[in-house]
Parts: sequence; structure tokens; C-alpha cells
Amino acid sequence: MEICAVGIDLAKNVFQVHGADKHGRPALKRTFSRSKVLVFFSKLPPCLIGMEACSSSHHWARELSALGHEVKLMPPQYVKPYVKTNKNDAADAEAICEALVRPTMRFVEIKNPDQQVLLLIHRERDGAIKERTALINRLRATLAEFGFSIPVGPSRMQHWFRNEYGSVEHRCSELLKRHVIKMRQRLESLEQHIASLDNEINQSSRDSEACTRLETVPGIGRLTASALVASVGEGRTFKSGRQLAAWLGLVPKQHSSGGKQRLQGISKRGDGYLRRMLIHGARAVIRHMNPKRDTTAWLMSLSARAHKNVVIVAMANKLARIAWALLRKGGCYQQAMV
Repeated sequence: MEICAVGIDLAKNVFQVHGADKHGRPALKRTFSRSKVLVFFSKLPPCLIGMEACSSSHHWARELSALGHEVKLMPPQYVKPYVKTNKNDAADAEAICEALVRPTMRFVEIKNPDQQVLLLIHRERDGAIKERTALINRLRATLAEFGFSIPVGPSRMQHWFRNEYGSVEHRCSELLKRHVIKMRQRLESLEQHIASLDNEINQSSRDSEACTRLETVPGIGRLTASALVASVGEGRTFKSGRQLAAWLGLVPKQHSSGGKQRLQGISKRGDGYLRRMLIHGARAVIRHMNPKRDTTAWLMSLSARAHKNVVIVAMANKLARIAWALLRKGGCYQQAMV
């Protein structure tokens, strides 16, 4: 029996495989250890293979594509409705195989190793910043217990330690002084780590022609451009900028029934990190509006009839659409002036 479609339920060591023929009838149900997966598929004639987009899925997609198979990744939430029985590996693999051949299924673009590494650097930087914030808050709380009030913010706190801490240090016990020194050393180490990650992102952005073009858009800076290129690539997965904005969760969530349209707040689906970057970029555009730009008139008109947060999201939506157009169609951004 010819196998036309295969669903693979990925795991660390045990992989469940479900195959179907051209009529959708089950043709294969097997369990493989990690070392046997590529051996089996190297002997299988080229076919369509589907997996959920999860940890290690891009790696396996690249490996199986190198063997001549057509590999597609799907968001797990789109596969879940096809699970017919209780959840187990076999049922999950069958659901993946079933969802794979649906004509309306949406797929995730397979990332190359450079994209994955760059995204991991972004995630590491984001995590390090959160660690730095937590450490600063603990340091401020520690000294607040002994009556020392430290200004909010990393730079203002560093200024306080340089100029004011020396005058009150004599009020601290030796144990407290040693504890503060250790916390400040950890903070300095985190700052150096974040700076090194920034250098890596800067270097990759300078070497990327797509990042250079994206950075010409007001509201899209170095970090946002780098994250967009790493996440979206050339934007081939999306048919339009509207789809990219919807994937990023920058469109209203809908709960409509019986012909009544009910629109709520933004859906917040997709990549939260990218959405946050675009929101910050939109805030910067609104804060520093250039009266000569055509976008300024649109923002002023929208601000007159909508809440400021709605205006910010609308601007972030527009930035996502512009970014898609530049990535998918090429060319350079040209500002419309009045």
C-alpha cells in the first residue's frame, strides 16, 4: 500500500508515526526510537510529512526535507480538533496526519539554523533583562528594609550608588555590605551578558539586507527588524500583511453569532515578543510624530475619535503590514510626505 501522508508525534526518545494512503485510509502505525527515525524515512519513498510546530520540529523538518520528503509544520492548536479519542501518542500522530491533508490548514514556515539561533539570542536577551529587573527590585527592597530609598530604574540606581551610597554606607552592617556587593557584582555580570547579546544582534542586523531595509521604517528599530526577519523570513507563509498582523494578535478578537458582529480587544495570538516590539515602536512613532508625514494626519484623525491604546495598536498593525510588504515584495520604504 502506497503511503502518501505521514503524521509524526515528536518526543525526546520515542516517536509515534501514522501513515495514510491517497484515500486517507491508515497504512502505517509504528513507534520508533530517536536513532531509527531517519533510517526509516530514508528508505520510504518521498511523501508528505506533517508535524506540530514545537521544540525540535524545525530540526526534524530540515533533516526529513534533506531526504527528499515534503515537510509541513502546523500550530498545535489547529491539530487538536482532529484528536478523536483520549490523548495518547498514537491518537496525536493520527490527528496530525488527518490535519495535514486538510485544504484549509495553515502551516508554519520552516526556519533555517541561522533564523533559529538569532531567535534564541533574542529569547536569551529578553530573559536576561527580566532577570536584571528582578535583581534590581530585590536590591532596592533589601536596602529599603534598612531605610534607604533608591530611585526607580537601572541608570538612576547606578547613579545613586556612585554618588549617594558612600555617604550612608557606614550605617550598614558588614554582613549587609557584603550582601550588597555580591548583588551588584551579579548585576554587573548581567549587564555585560546583555551587552554581548546586543552586539551579536547588531552584527547580524548589519549583515542582513532585509534588516537594513526594515530599519528605514519609522517605528521599526534594530531589535524589531532582527526579530521579524528571524521569525517571518521572507513572509511567504502569509498571503498579505493583514494575515501577518492577525498572526501577531494585532486584530480584534471576534465572538459573533446569529449575524451579530461582536468585536472585542486584540486577540494577542502568535508571537508575544514580536507584538510587544511593534507596540513599543508604535508608541515611539506617536510620541515623536513628524507633521510632514502622511501617517501623522491619519494618527491625529484616529486619536480624535478613539482611545490612545487603540491608536497605538492600529499603528502597530500598520507597521506589521509595512514590514510584510518589504519582506515579501522587496524594495525600500518610502515615506509619504504632505
